[in-house]
Amino acid sequence: MSIVGTKLLPFQATAYHQGKFVDVSDADVLGKWGVFFFYPADFTFVCPTELEDLANIYGELQGLGVEVYSVSTDTHFSHKAWHDSSPAVGKINYYMLGDQNHTISNNFGILREGVGLADRGTFVTDPDGTIQLVEITPEGVGRNAAELLRKIKAAKYWRENPGQVCPAKWEEGAETLAPSFDLVGKI
Repeated sequence: MSIVGTKLLPFQATAYHQGKFVDVSDADVLGKWGVFFFYPADFTFVCPTELEDLANIYGELQGLGVEVYSVSTDTHFSHKAWHDSSPAVGKINYYMLGDQNHTISNNFGILREGVGLADRGTFVTDPDGTIQLVEITPEGVGRNAAELLRKIKAAKYWRENPGQVCPAKWEEGAETLAPSFDLVGKI
């Protein structure tokens, strides 16, 4: 069963965010676009490269009304220690959620059975809390923040422009399609 089109499930967690520990819940996510960026663990190898890549576009995401929540099954204390000790992770200004009770990872179906770690997955929710985009990769394959940004722009365009869809490799400002009987078999 696909998780796309389903609603964000309830959660409460403590995050490390801009030098402070803050509480975050599903209610805080509603009303804006959200990125839940799961990664296996703090103090690892591929994870800091992805988190830094995402940190580099965070300002642009915020300009689009998107908030980012990185999530691992580590604690918020571990997130702070990693943030304070890693030059790559130290660039992060978005929320780093601790999910040591596995509620969020289980809500998204991303917890590795019997391991206690989340898979490498990205979930984008719209302002209504509906999951619109999902990407899951194996542990050894890092994600591309620029491609995530492109997909979010397409999802936002599609939501804001009923009757229009974004074709493959669509970039902001490019031509879209209006699905119709006349297009069937012509593309």
